[in-house]
Amino acid sequence: MFRVLTHVALRRPVLVIVFWVAVVGLGFGFGGGVFAKLTAQVATVPGSENERALALRDAAAGPQGAHLTVVGTGLDGVLQDARAMPGVAAVGAPVPSADGRAVLVDIALTPGASDEQADAVAEHIRAAGPGVTVAGGPLTDLEFGRQAQSDVQRAELFTLPIVLVLLVVVFGGLVAGVMPLIVAVAGTGATFGILYLGSFATDISVYAIQVATMLSMGLAVDYGLLLISRYRTELADTGERDEALRRAVARAGRTISVTGLTVAASLLGLTVFPDAFLRSMGLAGAGVVVVDMLAVLTLLPAVLRLAGKRIKPAPARDGTGVFARLALAVQRRPLLTTVVTAAAVLVLAIPSVHLRLANSDARALPGSTETRRQYDALAAHFPQLVGPDVIAAVVRSPAAAPQTAAFAERVRSVPGVTGVEVVPVSGAVSIVRATPAHEPWTAAGRATLQAVRDVPAPFEVLVAGDAARLVDYRAMLAEYGPWAALVVLVATFVLLAAFTRSVLLPIKAVLTSLLSIAAAFGAVVWVFQDGHLAGWFGSQRLDAVDLTVPVLVAAIAFGLSVDYEVFLLARIRERYLQTGDARASVAVGLQQTGRIVTSAALLLVVVFAGFLVGGFAPIKEIGLGLVLAIVLDATVVRMLLVPATMTLLGRANWWPSRPPAIAPEGGQIRSLDPVAAP
Repeated sequence: MFRVLTHVALRRPVLVIVFWVAVVGLGFGFGGGVFAKLTAQVATVPGSENERALALRDAAAGPQGAHLTVVGTGLDGVLQDARAMPGVAAVGAPVPSADGRAVLVDIALTPGASDEQADAVAEHIRAAGPGVTVAGGPLTDLEFGRQAQSDVQRAELFTLPIVLVLLVVVFGGLVAGVMPLIVAVAGTGATFGILYLGSFATDISVYAIQVATMLSMGLAVDYGLLLISRYRTELADTGERDEALRRAVARAGRTISVTGLTVAASLLGLTVFPDAFLRSMGLAGAGVVVVDMLAVLTLLPAVLRLAGKRIKPAPARDGTGVFARLALAVQRRPLLTTVVTAAAVLVLAIPSVHLRLANSDARALPGSTETRRQYDALAAHFPQLVGPDVIAAVVRSPAAAPQTAAFAERVRSVPGVTGVEVVPVSGAVSIVRATPAHEPWTAAGRATLQAVRDVPAPFEVLVAGDAARLVDYRAMLAEYGPWAALVVLVATFVLLAAFTRSVLLPIKAVLTSLLSIAAAFGAVVWVFQDGHLAGWFGSQRLDAVDLTVPVLVAAIAFGLSVDYEVFLLARIRERYLQTGDARASVAVGLQQTGRIVTSAALLLVVVFAGFLVGGFAPIKEIGLGLVLAIVLDATVVRMLLVPATMTLLGRANWWPSRPPAIAPEGGQIRSLDPVAAP
């Protein structure tokens, strides 16, 4: 396959480039429409009690319009005018705050009111003064979409210049440095197209556009760096450009294919979950990985072919650099290195033990957004409205029926319930609204919800609300999480076993990858949940982590972690097959890949650091988790723990494959062969 790809790139480079230009044009041209179709709704479980309760309520209530919430002062005139505006069904009476400094107004929109009509109503009301906030319904959804687009643009403006400078430094020239960015642009354009097409089949989250775009950019740079480095190495060895390109694609192409398929398999594990958000993230992410892989193996060789002499051969390296000395130091004390390194990573993972999951609220948005400003205004003037969300028991019984009243009294007696209200929905359905004393992410909050669900009733009762949604989602993760993990682990084991012809190395790769992921979780909990240094990232103590973050970080970080493992194992195996010396091959492999792994990790860190300059707290959590997972994996784990464990295992690393019939395994190596970076 790689020979065919190289042949096409060498014989028809212009045709290949024209094809990708068309793909990018279509992606950016039509794919940009995805921003108008994003949804802020995530973490829903089809068929769960929460979703069935909402369906029962909506069916009983009939077509309902959205609601806008207004907080401010001096609203009498604008509210009177708003009643006559298109799309407005009713304007509620102003409710004054206890401190007398603000009023709260509910505006009901007509069923089918357009986003433009809602926006026009909001703009009219905001004209009453700078302290007036209007949010909720379609306005909040629009704001999430605009924030997502703004975050993507800000992240790209932040990362692209830094990545370009780093690539120029790594390759020692502007032409070679720009090459991976060409693939990144192609991958990003195709990503927009994939997400836009996917929006016709399922909801696309505001988080998906950010995660998929930055993942596309990061992997494009990562794989492009590997192929160009190998091409420059082969060019230094052969001196003939076409032959060097054939060898580079044949050798690095196999590594890129394995890493790409591994990352795609990790993301496809998300499709096991019934949550449409996780499934769409898995499908979009896997599609992005495949597109980047194809772009690196087709577009990049064509561009390299046309670049000609502007790409310089790699300089010779004498084997006495930092990674050579590091390899020798690790191999002198492999057991001590293994114990100390593993212990240090586990210490970093300790905060993850008290990880708490929650639905993100308005605090996840930056303070400049209207939704967040309104949340702060409610907290200041109507604090009772920003407490724990009500537990809504949707019952098939009229609100005025004695049996409904009896049920409401039993709910009132549940520990943790501070108040109960019965609200009619239709002649046959009503809602018993219970106000809980505890936040839904606490153990007490979950216990209160379960107690309400356990209250006996002579009619059908379905319980909804934030606590119900969170409990249902946690149950879904517990039920489907092991199956998703099994899919990822089996796929990873099969791919790595086929690549290395080993049983132990895939197992070791999985275990070391899980170490770095656990440490990354610990940092996310310590910063965002517990509030340590949260201000450095433009956030605050959130008391819990968004419930979608751990699954996404684990899937992406695991794939990228195995990515670096394959980079390292490819060169170790290549050397082992040449010499049969298991100990020396580990050292030489580390020397040869150390520079490429650290360079690729640094570039990916910059790319994912773009998440930290965005506005959404969950995106910041994902960004910090991925940055730390990559840093730990590419340095502590791959440079210390992996070489140490492989040195201890010796030839057992490659069981059950037979060792090459060359020299017997040697002891401590005294010098490393001169090699260039891969």
